[in-house]
Amino acid sequence: MVEEVIDGHPVINQPAGHLEPGESLLQAIVREVREETARDFRARHLVGVYRWRHSASDTTFLRFCFSGEVAERDTTLALDPVIRANHWLTREQLSARALRSPQVLRAVDDYLAGERYPLSLLKEVA
Repeated sequence: MVEEVIDGHPVINQPAGHLEPGESLLQAIVREVREETARDFRARHLVGVYRWRHSASDTTFLRFCFSGEVAERDTTLALDPVIRANHWLTREQLSARALRSPQVLRAVDDYLAGERYPLSLLKEVA
C-alpha cells in the first residue's frame, strides 16, 4: 500500500494513476507500481473493476485492480513525490486507516475472497 497526502491528510491507497498516451493498461500498472513503490510488478490476475463517484468533486473513478508478483525494492529509485511511504498492512490494519476511497478496501476484500480473473479479459483494440 502507498501512503499519500490528499487535501492535507495522509491516506492509504493502492498504487494507482492514469494511462499515458500509447500505454496499455498492463504497462500502466507496471509503471505506476514502479513509480510509487520502487518495485517491479508482474500482473497475474485481474481482481476486479471498480466504479466510484466522489460526490464532493462530482468525479467518477474507474479502477482496475490487479494481483501479481512484486520484486524487492530498488533502493536506487526515488518514490513519486506524492508518495510519503509504502506499507505492508493486514486487512485489519488497513480498515483502521484513512483510505483514499472505498475502492481500496473493496479490492482487498475481493482479493481475500479469492476473486481472480484472467488477464486475457483485457483486449487492446487498434
